[in-house]
Amino acid sequence: MDDPPVALPGGADPAERTRVLRRAHTAFTRDGRFEPEVRPVIAKSWRRCARARVSPECTPRVELAEAELRSYRAQHPLARVMPVFRELVGAFAAHGAHLLAVCDARGSLLWVEGEADTLRRAERLGFVPGARWAETAMGTNAPGTAVAVGEPVQVFGAEHFSRRVHPWTCAAAPVHDPRTGRLLGAVDITGGDGLAHPHSLAFVQAVARAAEGRLALLDPFPPPAGDSLTALGRDEALLVRGGARLRLGRRHSEIMALLAHHPAGLSGEELAIALYEDESVSPVTLRAEMSRLRGLLGGRAPLSRPYRTTAPLEADFTVVTRHLAAGAVSAALQHYAGPLLPGSTAPGIVRLRRRIEDQARAAVIARADAGLLTDWVCTPWGADDAAVWRALAAALPPEARPAALARVRALDGELGAGAAPVPRPGPTAARREPARPRRATYPQPARS
Repeated sequence: MDDPPVALPGGADPAERTRVLRRAHTAFTRDGRFEPEVRPVIAKSWRRCARARVSPECTPRVELAEAELRSYRAQHPLARVMPVFRELVGAFAAHGAHLLAVCDARGSLLWVEGEADTLRRAERLGFVPGARWAETAMGTNAPGTAVAVGEPVQVFGAEHFSRRVHPWTCAAAPVHDPRTGRLLGAVDITGGDGLAHPHSLAFVQAVARAAEGRLALLDPFPPPAGDSLTALGRDEALLVRGGARLRLGRRHSEIMALLAHHPAGLSGEELAIALYEDESVSPVTLRAEMSRLRGLLGGRAPLSRPYRTTAPLEADFTVVTRHLAAGAVSAALQHYAGPLLPGSTAPGIVRLRRRIEDQARAAVIARADAGLLTDWVCTPWGADDAAVWRALAAALPPEARPAALARVRALDGELGAGAAPVPRPGPTAARREPARPRRATYPQPARS
């Protein structure tokens, strides 16, 4: 098998494997060179960590304070299956010096439970509820890597990118919404070398599937008023209605996004102005488009006079704007899959797209959190965002800034502008940032 799913091959000596992996970890973080003993799944993760400028000396950050964490996880879909996790994993963890951990789709830990002594060791490491353990924050680790790749993963000892985590072994599996397929987070078992056994990976996969099964039983059918529209990061929106998933064409995607944004409805003239760049487009064109949409959606097609949806329509971009309005930046970014209908040139969509993106960017910059800023610049839509790169450079400690500053200069050069000065972190940013460097300046491996 080209990429063995288990971290410790059958019959392997854990102590010898640890020595080999530590040597390989040093070779990569110092020279950008891979040793042949590194599994492909780990090598790919290490490359992602290097590109995100994660330091092998990184330390976790508590991103969600107690009050925000309590509110956020109470509303999280995985809260409904915590009894499943505790029933299947809790006793195993408590009696085996292991931990049960559950994270959201961005790698933020929501629950960490287990035997008291092991919990105290994990607290010293920063493996606590509210802490960010995404790959872009803490490098290779089972929960963070599982949500990054959407697949189960086992990480043994020095396969972890952060040296602080080398004494630990973990196995995690992603959990998806059984109705929509959306990634909700991951369930993880963390502990000692014994978890490198193949059974632990199979076990955590089974736990994830059991949780998905329970979610399907809790909500066998979408609620009648629960139609939803997914339009972020995609040119053709996905409409879920009556339990059916329907991919809309581009014009119909624009219409449904605009109606979701205006639940009270739009007149024919207002909708035409929002849809068509050419203001001379005949009203007949819009009526023909709406007729085709009615043929597609049948009895639940938009009503007219004004044009409006027949039932409340929850759009992913409205979820993002609600979280941003409440100051829950982490929760907002969990749902922000990219710009709204990025290929659309409809004036109303362009305005809405810019407004949402500007609000998200402003919130990320204002938070001055290196992890959130790094997440933004590591996306296709944020890779060339000079303002966020500049904010990232300001949020990092001086010794970790060179790579971000180099990117700022390159982007300013491409735009024909002089490099703007990087602002000094203010008192708030200084309180939030640890003194340790969080991003690496070691040689980078060649991109593959």
